[in-house]
Amino acid sequence: MRKRAFWFLALAMLLVVFSGCSSRPDSGNGSGGSAETGSGKIGSGKAKTTLSMMVNISDESLTKAYREIVDGFTKENPDISVNLQFDSTGYENTMKVKMAANDLPDIFDTHGWAKLRYGDYLADLRDEPWASKLTDTIRDVVTDKDGKVYALVLTEAKDGLLYNVDMLEKYGIEVPRTFDEMVAAGEKIKKESGGKTTPFYLSGIDDSMIGQYLDNFANPLLITAKNNDADALLNGSFDWSHMTPLAQSLLTLQKQGLINEDVLTAKRSDLPAAFAAEKVTFALVGPAFMDSVHEIAPDMKIGIMPVPSMVAGDEPTFAGGERNTLAVWKDSKHLDEAKQLLQYFAKPDNMAKLSNVSKNPPGLKDVKTDHELTPYYEKYANIRVFPYFDRVYLPNGMWDVLCKNGTELLAGRMTPEQFSASMKTEVERLSKK
Repeated sequence: MRKRAFWFLALAMLLVVFSGCSSRPDSGNGSGGSAETGSGKIGSGKAKTTLSMMVNISDESLTKAYREIVDGFTKENPDISVNLQFDSTGYENTMKVKMAANDLPDIFDTHGWAKLRYGDYLADLRDEPWASKLTDTIRDVVTDKDGKVYALVLTEAKDGLLYNVDMLEKYGIEVPRTFDEMVAAGEKIKKESGGKTTPFYLSGIDDSMIGQYLDNFANPLLITAKNNDADALLNGSFDWSHMTPLAQSLLTLQKQGLINEDVLTAKRSDLPAAFAAEKVTFALVGPAFMDSVHEIAPDMKIGIMPVPSMVAGDEPTFAGGERNTLAVWKDSKHLDEAKQLLQYFAKPDNMAKLSNVSKNPPGLKDVKTDHELTPYYEKYANIRVFPYFDRVYLPNGMWDVLCKNGTELLAGRMTPEQFSASMKTEVERLSKK
């Protein structure tokens, strides 16, 4: 009987021990993209808050920087964990499904559409400490006429053309300021390189490169000059024949042999090697492209130039808008904690880290950066920045049309006039949806 009583007592003690172990708080912070489930407990017995966060990036260096910042936040705030997920392929479709279900992450990347696509789902961030520090070039992009601030812009886009600095110096070419100067520069490079260098590279396999050309040069043709078509595009009175010169400009580059001959079958992934081998001079891609080039040619000097003007008397400009952003779902159950995380991202050191890794300008003022393109952004600090053409003047769905029509144009299956007519038809169709 004494032995039996002893074993019953021992079993009871073990049950107490195991019961205590099962209530320990979750020590993970979720910054590596692994899912967090439920809420744990911290030492005080307070429920541990888990924030869901989705970001539309794939670059390894940038994802690492995000994780480091989230790790720093959770160390300072042990009562909050973050389920950080990265998605660069299905992000847009995933977010459309989540919007339809009204079940969005607490914090997410608006990838260029803070006001136009996600505006009704976002909390107003105007009272956050960082809101007054948004740069002059990005403030209006994420702020409406009533003053609502839709997102924290970690880095903003200032898209122009990346170029081989040494090559322009080698051939005695000044950075082109007009489209005609750009064509002349391309012709000189092709001739004096003995045909080794084809100045521009586009991919029909990844036709977004063709769409990017058309989108970047639409602003200089139609928007940035003193006399422009901006109002006509917005009020529906635009004469679509005014877009024909845009299509013609792309054919001009092709007919003069300034674009790679295999444009319809070329792959975007082949561009870094071609650029590193000095077979290409100009690239219509984002700054992250530079890392791929430097893996092959570490000492190559790459600069960025504004988009050349296309109308007499106009000046070069940048195409810009949101690059990397964070916004807060207005129906989040953890609004205060989500805003707290955004405030942590907005610290100057964290903003500088993201800018230095991505080589994009920071979205807040008074952030000191130190990367390869910093001198160029400083040099061109007074150059005007206009929002991406398609995000302002074209309805949702037109990006795919722009890319497809550009490819048809280069394939010889569409004339510049047919290009403009098709754009008119598709805009009218999509505007009715």
